[in-house]
Amino acid sequence: MVRRDAAFVETGIDEDALDDPDAVVDLLLAHPTLMQRPVGLLGDRAVVARPSERILDLLEG
Repeated sequence: MVRRDAAFVETGIDEDALDDPDAVVDLLLAHPTLMQRPVGLLGDRAVVARPSERILDLLEG
């Protein structure tokens, strides 16, 4: 769910810290531009729709 681009590097966050779901939520609340988009949600399931065809996995499953 977190983009690993130049903006991520600038935060200085250790990628290993993102093994904790609470750390991911905290990071995205503090830096919303780091969230991968688009995200498809269906019930209790979600996918990062990159490439866009991944949304079909969500709809079929």
